[in-house]
Amino acid sequence: MPTPQNSYLVLVVLMVAAVGFAAVPLTLAWLWAKFFSPKKPGHDKNATYECGLESKGDAWIQFRAEYYLYGIIFLVFDVETIFLLPFAVSFGGLSAGAFIAMMVFLLLLVEGLVWAWQKGVLTWK
Repeated sequence: MPTPQNSYLVLVVLMVAAVGFAAVPLTLAWLWAKFFSPKKPGHDKNATYECGLESKGDAWIQFRAEYYLYGIIFLVFDVETIFLLPFAVSFGGLSAGAFIAMMVFLLLLVEGLVWAWQKGVLTWK
């Protein structure tokens, strides 16, 4: 079987096919809506609604900064799990340097938790 002259040609053809696969239905739907759909603008059609219900109040409400701190702390400890799982699995075969590096990592996480606790971030008001 002969090999293609340019191996990137296959990638370009697949990329064009992928873009065409997405663009052709969207273009056809846009053309259909432009030329064949009835134009009946009205108050109800132009109203903003969410999940089938009419929206109430202003969408621009303020959140307290504490919610973001909770989110950041949750994210930090969630990412910590990603690093701790391989550490726990290969705990028996680790070198002394890897063990010390992991202990420093855990120390930094505990330090962050203590800092957040002292700042009162973890108390729900």
